[in-house]
Amino acid sequence: MRTWQNKEIEVEEFKEWPKVAIIVLNWNGWKDTIECLESVFRNSYPNYQVVVVDNGPTNDSVERIKAWAKGKQEVLTPESTHPLYYLSHPPVQKSIPYIEYDRKTAEAGGLPKKEKSLYEKLPDSIPHPMVLIQTGDNLGFAGGNNVGMRYTLAKNDFGYIWLLNNDMVIDKAALSFLLKKCRNYNRVGVVGSKVLQYYKPTIIQTAGGGKLLPCIGIEKGIGENEEDKGLWNREIAIDYVSGASFFIRSNVIDCVGLMDDSYFLFWEETDWCERIKRRGWKLAYSWESKVWHKGSSSVKAKSFIQDYYGSRNGVVFLRRYYKKCWIVGVFISFAGKIFNRIRRGNWVGLRAVVKAYVDAFLFYDKKGD
Repeated sequence: MRTWQNKEIEVEEFKEWPKVAIIVLNWNGWKDTIECLESVFRNSYPNYQVVVVDNGPTNDSVERIKAWAKGKQEVLTPESTHPLYYLSHPPVQKSIPYIEYDRKTAEAGGLPKKEKSLYEKLPDSIPHPMVLIQTGDNLGFAGGNNVGMRYTLAKNDFGYIWLLNNDMVIDKAALSFLLKKCRNYNRVGVVGSKVLQYYKPTIIQTAGGGKLLPCIGIEKGIGENEEDKGLWNREIAIDYVSGASFFIRSNVIDCVGLMDDSYFLFWEETDWCERIKRRGWKLAYSWESKVWHKGSSSVKAKSFIQDYYGSRNGVVFLRRYYKKCWIVGVFISFAGKIFNRIRRGNWVGLRAVVKAYVDAFLFYDKKGD
């Protein structure tokens, strides 16, 4: 048997090593993605496969990522003085064999014979070739990740899937602890990590996920912006797991289906968690699993897109699952958002919110349940 070591912590042995797919979604963010991959390929769990889904970029992201896998593109971030520098440096052994698919081929399970031929070229430290999927269009967070998950489910040899934002780096034992939490509890279907801020590494972004407050129409990350002093190193009841680090059993997806890609961006993991809970599965939090997230790399903070989809999808979610109080929640959240944007003179945001709430009703009436 083998054990994982990570300085002060040790993860218990398992009798078997179920295969885990690590899906990283890229959209015009090759610098972040390469740094993320450097940390991912350092992870200490012995049976994983990295699947990079390229979500219709408008730059040369694909070529940059392939160049990195061949050892011809260096990691450009962070500076050597950054406290997380060690998570992505020195570079892992190259080259990393990869196979490239279009969306149709990937969703059919890829080309197993071609993949098998790459194993002879693998470095000793990497268990499986990297898979690079081009979706051909920007399908949003849910749509892009769904393509990667359809590939893994069609392969039918993955026990677990880890959705990981591209703008983060991971502790080398992060995956091991997620798996430990999931396997120790029979009805746990999804596990979240302790997500910390990349630029302020001791500040929590979210402790696993968050709480829903449907009667006021908001969701709130647990431990958000707090110093990590161990307060959240315990079992926590969470209503949703953060999509930044989302670890799920494959058989849960067989049970409830994939994410609803009509959300496109924001609230999609909350909707997914709600469906998962209503089918009898539980959500959990692993505080030992640590990742550091930059945040807002694909969507600029306070942008029209963020205001629009964050507002529209919140209404859609409330109408879908909280029929007894959704009207109150929508009214309170709308009033609060309008007031805040007028107070700040954010007229672009004001226009986005108004359009979002109008479209949410039209969207829901068209989509239905």
